[in-house]
Amino acid sequence: MRSIERLLMQYGESHQNKTNVIIHAIAVPSIYFVSIGLLWSIPVPDFIAQFDVTWAHIIALPVLYYYFLLSGPIGAAMTLLTILCFGAINTLEHFNITVWSFSLVLFVVMWALQFIGHRIEGKKPSFFDDLRFLLVGPAWWWVHWLKRMNISY
Repeated sequence: MRSIERLLMQYGESHQNKTNVIIHAIAVPSIYFVSIGLLWSIPVPDFIAQFDVTWAHIIALPVLYYYFLLSGPIGAAMTLLTILCFGAINTLEHFNITVWSFSLVLFVVMWALQFIGHRIEGKKPSFFDDLRFLLVGPAWWWVHWLKRMNISY
């Protein structure tokens, strides 16, 4: 069994309840987005800022590399999600919405929802056992979409 299949299977064990799955379908990509937003908001040194690069850009590279190591289609899907997140952050800035405040509030709300979902499920979140599951969550979300489009992961 491939590493990605094993990780997705383990992640899925604590995501069986339909309500919890629905909550995670909303909260997981939202948390990915706001995590990028929070990283985006941390000031970078001037020698980095001159290239219009943020911590979100810098951290995205090894994260996306990890996803591509797990699976090419998941890596591509996560690259798409990351690009969409960067675009959404640019849109927030265009409308003069403070990315830091917006992201922080949504981060807290989405994590609260996830913990409610796990309370309903009756199982602890997977990342309590292995921090890799913080990255597996968005991959799990994408696998549902990839399967619907008949794309193997």
